[in-house]
Amino acid sequence: MNGLVQELTGFWKDKEYFKTMLNIAVPVMLSNFIVSFLNMVDTVMVGKLGEAEIAAVGIANQYFFFFTMFLIGLSAGCSVFISQFWGKRDIQNIKRITGIGLISTVIVSLIFIFFGYLNPRQVLALFNNDPVVLALGTRYLKIVLVSYLFTGITFIYSFVLRSVGQAVMPMVISGLALIINIFFNYCFIFGKLGAPALGVEGAAIATVIARVTETVILVFNIYLQKGALAATLKELTDFNGGIFLKAFQTILPVILNDMCWGLASLVYVAVYGRMGIQAVATIQICNTVNNLFMVVIFGLSSAAAVMVGNSIGAGEEWQGKKYAERFCLLSIAVGILLGILLALFTPLILNLFNVSQEVRRNSEIILYTISVVFFIRVLSIMLIVGILRGGGDATRAFLIEGFTMWFIGVPLTILGAFVFKFPVYLVYALSVLEEIVKCILGFLRLKSGQWINNVTRSMT
Repeated sequence: MNGLVQELTGFWKDKEYFKTMLNIAVPVMLSNFIVSFLNMVDTVMVGKLGEAEIAAVGIANQYFFFFTMFLIGLSAGCSVFISQFWGKRDIQNIKRITGIGLISTVIVSLIFIFFGYLNPRQVLALFNNDPVVLALGTRYLKIVLVSYLFTGITFIYSFVLRSVGQAVMPMVISGLALIINIFFNYCFIFGKLGAPALGVEGAAIATVIARVTETVILVFNIYLQKGALAATLKELTDFNGGIFLKAFQTILPVILNDMCWGLASLVYVAVYGRMGIQAVATIQICNTVNNLFMVVIFGLSSAAAVMVGNSIGAGEEWQGKKYAERFCLLSIAVGILLGILLALFTPLILNLFNVSQEVRRNSEIILYTISVVFFIRVLSIMLIVGILRGGGDATRAFLIEGFTMWFIGVPLTILGAFVFKFPVYLVYALSVLEEIVKCILGFLRLKSGQWINNVTRSMT
């Protein structure tokens, strides 16, 4: 008990820890906010055209959702290596892993582009069968597919930059891309400043321009600085099949983890969708509010993955364990604070939505439920996405995530909705049990001490 008290006391006085953490976490938070805001702006501007147009862009973005699930997993998997290699200042292997990430991204991007362009209508028909929506969505998708390759490259470099402590650059460039996207949306959707009015196709063109510009500026700045990531083509491809396979032993579980999460999320959407319009509206409101509050923890977990990984890569495992303990304490404190704020602001937030009394009541119950368990949700993300991944324990993180989602969360949600026919707030409460079990399993793994895996040893 005395040791915990001493750790808590020293924790809040460690200025160097907080400085490093905030330098990584705050730019990541802002970057995530910018991406969320960009999506909202796109939705609002396309929404001015009509319901069919907004539905068309929405279903086209479902295909992009699958693509980004892979990108996030690949980028996060590469960052496990990069953060540890940066801890030991192994620049050669940082460039190798960056090259593996870029080559993998190019290959998968081209696969998505090929199938999307070859059969756009069939791809979109998986999500919607309205002929008007499919026609508009096809026109949008065939243009926006060009941006996939550039988006993939940006993802890899953004995650790698965070892993070497340079989180500000991708944040600033993402902000610039947001402004570019809004400007060209205005021009090409509505036909302003001499541009033709192209509707959904104009939105696609604006997205392509923004993504290409973002990638070019990001890569240009990396090579302008002549830092660790300014690799030649030879340095990026300086690996053989053995190194590639060793790298993917760690990267693949992270990809599977994020894709597993993405598929489960789609199952949840399908379940609530079959419960009726009011259930869908309720969950949409609650998820929107929840995601706004979750921006903070994704920034903190990114900082944890980098700082823990840097320490382990430098051979300072004691430091990695200390950081892990501190991030757990910090995530609990932040989770409690955010939960209190969510509970206090729930009535005010719901006043922003013009919905029926039933939807408002159900949303209120769910948001209060989220506020009570918010610290558990925050801690589980910190453990899985931050500490275990940063420690090189990607396989166990995937197993915990996959087990809790597919053997607890998904089955209980389906049973609650279709067998017991519970109201939407009780169905949601059942899905929360997944978070509780995930948190317990993650914490037990942390206490075991077996989560520390210096992945750099297998690559040298």
